[in-house]
Amino acid sequence: MIRIILVNKNDKEIGTEEKLKAHKEGKLHRSFSIFVFNKKGEMLLQHRAKSKYHCGGLWTNTCCSHQQIGETCLEAAQRRLNEEMGFDCEMEEIFQFIYRAEFSNGLIEHEYDHVFIGHFNELPNINPDEVNAWKWISPKELDADLRANPNSYTEWFKLSWQRVLQYQIEKAA
Repeated sequence: MIRIILVNKNDKEIGTEEKLKAHKEGKLHRSFSIFVFNKKGEMLLQHRAKSKYHCGGLWTNTCCSHQQIGETCLEAAQRRLNEEMGFDCEMEEIFQFIYRAEFSNGLIEHEYDHVFIGHFNELPNINPDEVNAWKWISPKELDADLRANPNSYTEWFKLSWQRVLQYQIEKAA
């Protein structure tokens, strides 16, 4: 049984809860989202496995998950990137945000999301239990597809993408 970290609106730990129960009850918990770019400025998108307990079959950022007890958020991000996408890279945290989204299966994502950015120039080695497909995509192509097909993407991705892109642009300047 996986337990995740419950937090308040200031990201202060207030306890733990079994992962599925936290999502059924919509409890605010800590999470992270990783956005990986290559030297061409393309972002590595993940198509979530259809078997995922929510948002299966949707496109999203390179990797996302939950910090577990006894690890830092960065350690958790590094662990899950390797487990899902089969590679490691240096990452830095660039911002955090809180969001709440309800899904048709009755589950609720209520997360204090730590957003990381990293860089990688090779091919991932995906875990098919976690990832259905992947692709490198330019920000311009991604923006166009987000406008044309918003229901093909996860909520947390749609809420954070523009801020991640702005950070990437400013850092490159």
